[in-house]
Amino acid sequence: MAQEKKLFTVCIVGRPNVGKSTLFNKLTKTRNAIVDDMPGVTRDRMFGKTDLHGIAALVIDTGGLDTGSEDVIGTQVREQAHLAMEEADVICFVVDGKNGLSHLDRQIAQMLRHSAKRTVVAVNKLDTAKQEALTADFFALGFPDVVPVSAEHSIGLWELADALIQDAPTPEKMEEGDASAETPFTIAVVGRPNVGKSSLINRILGEKRLMVSEIAGTTRDAIDTTMKWHGKEYTFIDTAGIRRKSRVSRKIEKFSVIMALKSIERAELALLVLDATEGISMQDERVAGIINAENRACIIVVNKWDLLEKDTLSTKRFEKELEEKLKFIAWAPAVFVSAETGQRLNRIFETIEKVREEYRKHVDTGPLNRKMKYWTDKQPPPIVKGHRVKFYYVSQSKSTPPTFHFTVSRMGMVGESYERYLVNRIREEYGFAGAPVRCVYMPRTGRNEPDTIAEKRQAFKRPKERDKIYTRKPAKPTGQKPVGAGFKKTAGAGFKKPVGAGGKKPASAGFKKQGSGGKRSGSSGGKKHGSAGGKKYKR
Repeated sequence: MAQEKKLFTVCIVGRPNVGKSTLFNKLTKTRNAIVDDMPGVTRDRMFGKTDLHGIAALVIDTGGLDTGSEDVIGTQVREQAHLAMEEADVICFVVDGKNGLSHLDRQIAQMLRHSAKRTVVAVNKLDTAKQEALTADFFALGFPDVVPVSAEHSIGLWELADALIQDAPTPEKMEEGDASAETPFTIAVVGRPNVGKSSLINRILGEKRLMVSEIAGTTRDAIDTTMKWHGKEYTFIDTAGIRRKSRVSRKIEKFSVIMALKSIERAELALLVLDATEGISMQDERVAGIINAENRACIIVVNKWDLLEKDTLSTKRFEKELEEKLKFIAWAPAVFVSAETGQRLNRIFETIEKVREEYRKHVDTGPLNRKMKYWTDKQPPPIVKGHRVKFYYVSQSKSTPPTFHFTVSRMGMVGESYERYLVNRIREEYGFAGAPVRCVYMPRTGRNEPDTIAEKRQAFKRPKERDKIYTRKPAKPTGQKPVGAGFKKTAGAGFKKPVGAGGKKPASAGFKKQGSGGKRSGSSGGKKHGSAGGKKYKR
């Protein structure tokens, strides 16, 4: 871990439940360390960067030291604390000011004196100014620097930082040794409990960096570890085992699961570790679903492959089971390894490097649009609500994760099956192995097209005369008052009353009565003669 050696390193030690993790969170201005009143919460070493009055520093949180504990967990906690003290430039010895000086504090102080490292005593849990007098008892430990603090209320942190950086190099010297480098590729190692996540990271690092035991739930915090491989930096995040929610009863385990889920969010790649001896369980599928929902690159690591009784078809059978049960991340490559023996561990880094390139790949827009036209012409999208969606343009707008923006005629018309067809064509053409492919749709700007057939008919229908809007006519310039409400008064319903065809006003019955001549004219203007005797015409 070359990056940790460059920085001024502060190691926080002390007995259990004195507030070490709270002080770590305050100094690093994070909430990475799990804090609880129950002693023994922290187990592995936790690393965090901070700025101590202008000096870049690395802070290491350790588990509580208990010299009387002889179990597996207690022994490994002490080993981790000793490793942290060897790496540190200064040791921050945290004690409980309210409970006073204990016998265990004296034992830890004796161990720190043998380490020959400068030690600053932080008397924690002194919340008021009256309680600062309690620090007098802790001068008996033999360390000259004793600082009263309250980590929970952020009291005395400025004075503590001054005491810690007393022998630290100047910022100018730190800048000379701190070479600029690109951001490390972050990898979260996730899976259900006791599948070998910590053992895998220890084997990759070549050192006993993390605590390992057969007890499920050994790892609690999300531990970051940075290393270099072929000149490139990688940060591995060891997480707690993710169990089903119904089986998580203790509050500490709930915090551990939350930290593991947050580690997936801040990582770029997730190593999903499976147990080859137990196969693929429902919880493995749930963890894979979380990785897919977060749109993170993924590599499936099948651990404990050496314990499985194998034949020539064992690998193919397991790969087929992966395709059936984890089909939603079928794009993730699988690696079969053994953290215990180191079998095929070199393939993990080879696969990580390939996935890293695929995850950050960018596709040119011109060839992509020509391919899209060929794909949509070969397999047109289905008709939805009487309309077939049109694809106008596509471009890759983001590289981590690969995201493609499609400009379409209508929103919400691209079904899941057709989107899967487009994603499969993109993968066949451009790869993106181990990386998720997202599709985002946006409407074509500047167009307001009707969505349904009924709206189309209404849009192209000619308006009727009664739908026209009439405006008021202006008044005549002669000053004559217009008749009516601005319109010219006409007879009847706007039409002139017609007269007969001969120009005369017709009779009420449509005929005109004539004299003794027996003549009678009708409405048509013609004449009708009566009988020969000149008698009156009868109807």
